[in-house]
Amino acid sequence: MVHAPRIRPGDAGFTLVELMVVLFIVGLMAGAVLLAMPDPRGRLADEGERFAARLKAAHDLAIVDNRPMAAVIGPKGYHFEERRVGAWQAVDAKPLEAAGWSPQTEVVTGEEDGQLRVHFDVTGLADPPATITLMREGVKFRVSIDAGGAVRVDG
Repeated sequence: MVHAPRIRPGDAGFTLVELMVVLFIVGLMAGAVLLAMPDPRGRLADEGERFAARLKAAHDLAIVDNRPMAAVIGPKGYHFEERRVGAWQAVDAKPLEAAGWSPQTEVVTGEEDGQLRVHFDVTGLADPPATITLMREGVKFRVSIDAGGAVRVDG
């Protein structure tokens, strides 16, 4: 006959110290996961770089297609227009489709109403030269367009 070992009353379950150690480890792991998760809005620098790349694409298209292009930048987002048949028409093809700014991103265009319109002529010159500042949670990112149409970023 096999006898089961007897459990003494003090040997049953976990001690308070063991439970505290386990909770501490679980808390550390949860904290590490939260810190490693990317911001769902994306980094401000990524948003600024994407915007600058689209400005460069509009500049290049103005030259290649021999057609004036315009970037219209506002507090909610930006879009691009091209001059066709004597009128400005919105461009809805990639990479120049309209885009909105991420939540909580503030935009300073230097214009009183917040709307800025930059034209690229068929030689690539920009009018007016401008600096657009993106801000979020104390971080600033600037995208500048000089009179020659060159686009620069300054994080």
